[in-house]
Amino acid sequence: MKPPHSNIGNNEPVRHVLNVSGGKDSSAMALLMAGRIRGLEHFRQDGMEYLFCDTQKELPETYEYLARLEAELGSKITYLNAKAGFDHWHKVFGGYLPSPQNRWCTKLLKLKPFETHVGEDAVISYVGLRADEDRIGYISTKPNIKTRYPLREAGIDYQGVIRILEDSGLGLPTFMKWGRTNSGCTFCFFQTPYEWVRLYETYPDKFEEAMRYETADQNDPNKQFTWMEEGPLTRLLEPEVRKRILDTGVQTKSTKRGKALVNVFGNEAGEQPKPCLMCMK
Repeated sequence: MKPPHSNIGNNEPVRHVLNVSGGKDSSAMALLMAGRIRGLEHFRQDGMEYLFCDTQKELPETYEYLARLEAELGSKITYLNAKAGFDHWHKVFGGYLPSPQNRWCTKLLKLKPFETHVGEDAVISYVGLRADEDRIGYISTKPNIKTRYPLREAGIDYQGVIRILEDSGLGLPTFMKWGRTNSGCTFCFFQTPYEWVRLYETYPDKFEEAMRYETADQNDPNKQFTWMEEGPLTRLLEPEVRKRILDTGVQTKSTKRGKALVNVFGNEAGEQPKPCLMCMK
């Protein structure tokens, strides 16, 4: 079935597409664009397509939250499944794990399925960048896809997102209750050590799966692929390391330039690459 279109500008038919991640920001944006925010009803966009690029490596709470969002919107969220999932591309890359420097997971499991789905149609893609964020992240650069940032346009910051979700009754994603700050794969490399420890305590099977992807060949430095720059996840199995991380209980630290991740193994991490907008919003 051909998705609904509207006409803007020079009467060119345009598809309005909003990618949700199962996280708080894209969910708040979806409610905004559905016209559910009092005083901001003019942001409503009829005929919106809601998409979720499913890597099949998501947290269980992500799927639960998407189902609740779907019910709240009264609109179907279309799941896009890449023909070749994470395990396929992991083999293609020779066991090389994605990282902030090489985000092949975002490109091949999020961006590519989205661009394939919309094809060459004229599209406005709605991205959940808040008004208090200074980043862009991975978005499509295809000429037929234009990007809008409704939360930024509406001046909605972090606290504004929280209010939208609480006022709607949707609430925050439940994974935030046990320490995960964003959506994304269970083994996302943007997790802090604190989040990794909380994953270990909450979903030990998911943590063990993440460990199985790591390769630490001491005889071959080119085959030492780990999720954390600090070293393999097995370090977090050491009770004293885990206790120090949990006792710290801090995931971010204020700096002159905003927020920087804290390296709870001993050193300040400093400026970090920004998480992917398509994955963790």
